[in-house]
Amino acid sequence: MDPSARRAARLLLGWLCALALTAAAVPAAAARTPAPAPAPRPVVFVHGYNADPGVWGALREDFKTAGYGEDDLYSFGYDTSRSVNEDLAGRLAAYVAQVRARTGADRVDLVAHSFGSLVTRWYVKFGGGAPAVAHWVSLGGPNHGTTTAWACALWSQACRDMTPGSYVTDRLAQGDETPGPVAYATWASSCDEVINPDASVPLAGAANHAAGCLAHNDLLGDDTVSQGVRDFLTAPGT
Repeated sequence: MDPSARRAARLLLGWLCALALTAAAVPAAAARTPAPAPAPRPVVFVHGYNADPGVWGALREDFKTAGYGEDDLYSFGYDTSRSVNEDLAGRLAAYVAQVRARTGADRVDLVAHSFGSLVTRWYVKFGGGAPAVAHWVSLGGPNHGTTTAWACALWSQACRDMTPGSYVTDRLAQGDETPGPVAYATWASSCDEVINPDASVPLAGAANHAAGCLAHNDLLGDDTVSQGVRDFLTAPGT
């Protein structure tokens, strides 16, 4: 073989080797690239008695700092003087349906404060919400009633719903307190001036947490509670 032919053969062999090494390196590099994190599940915040969606400002900011987008966070506003079972649970069902349609999510997470815990529980247990809810969280919820609600029960149906032994609290306590394919969690304070007794908050079958000595509304802005809620919503297997 003449010198020019040998040079051409060596160039061709070198080009083929370089091509083979490049092809082998591409899958290896792709394998090292981490898969993108799944999009957060939409969160619907439900405020308590005589409040409004503005109470969720601090918690919403914590969620956004943790990677949630504005389109992942929703606050349900409602007239807190109305009845849980006859009105409010149905309004929440319609709102959740709108959130699911807007986001394309099959399920949402519910985070409720105080009276909102009864509204969300009724929706999940009796309002067909169980298949549409992945996680349910109660912050200082009067889940078994609170004696302080007697102070406003004379003129407020919502307060009557929150009293111990009311139709709402009794019906929610019957049978399974945490029904369906939903992960449940509660946070209760030992210094809650609104929920009496403190033992009203925990539910059988839920992950029940002690929040320490916090005022009722301080549950909404406490950093430890906020972190616990976000950990619960994003923990694998819940």
